Amino acid sequence: MNAMTDVVATTSDAREGASVEAASITKRFAMAGGGEVVALSGVDLALAPGSFVAVVGPSGCGKSTLLRLIAGLETPDAGAIRIDSEPPSVAAAQHRIGVAFQDHALLPWLSVRQNVALPFRLAGVPVDEARVASLVAMVGLAEFAGARPSQLSGGMRQRVSIARSLALSPRLLLLDEPFGALDLVTRRALNLEMQRVWESLRTTTLLITHSVDEAVQLADRVIVMASRPGRLHASFDVVLERPRTRATTQGDAFVALTRRVAGALDDAMAQP
Repeated sequence: MNAMTDVVATTSDAREGASVEAASITKRFAMAGGGEVVALSGVDLALAPGSFVAVVGPSGCGKSTLLRLIAGLETPDAGAIRIDSEPPSVAAAQHRIGVAFQDHALLPWLSVRQNVALPFRLAGVPVDEARVASLVAMVGLAEFAGARPSQLSGGMRQRVSIARSLALSPRLLLLDEPFGALDLVTRRALNLEMQRVWESLRTTTLLITHSVDEAVQLADRVIVMASRPGRLHASFDVVLERPRTRATTQGDAFVALTRRVAGALDDAMAQP
């Protein structure tokens, strides 16, 4: 499996990371047949420019809803979200947000190169072919630039999705379980490569994941959420030297921290 490289850091005009502030966020959804569910209640979250924050929590705790609110895909019922002191809609309109989901959502009739170039076309701006080529190389797919998604493995398709999310040099990268559907070996390899990408670009990144190991390996800070309603339960600073290699994940400090995060997650799941 080819390693991602630092090509983008030397060939792109990547922006500095954004600041994110979410204050007292509440989000409700109407239920079929009447009534409503409170997906999030009183959530406060701050991301410093250039930081990498991971959020873990039980299914249905509102992790993905929080990400969609920050992306501007949903609006909160109470509270406010600001990206660089502006509403998410402004940041999104200015192409300062990149998003990658678990479903890669690649267009099957386009090649790898064309899928990565798609954000330029959707934004109505000329395609930066050098940028596209550097991103394809960064995710280790230069030899597959002309391939269609059906000709790629699941891990390769997720690489393309991440490259596409970085096409317009976003200040904020939002990752919603991007490796959740992959096998463990591929997921571990992409965790290492995602770390290299972030270290190269230092884009402010928010990762939603169910994997405690993944969260601790990639993030500066891990947040544990509880559900019913979704709320922040615990926060852990990750003070581990970078780069975090496979050897790091076998060290005493890594193991101890993952156990603490897992314990907080167990507590969150046990709460009524």
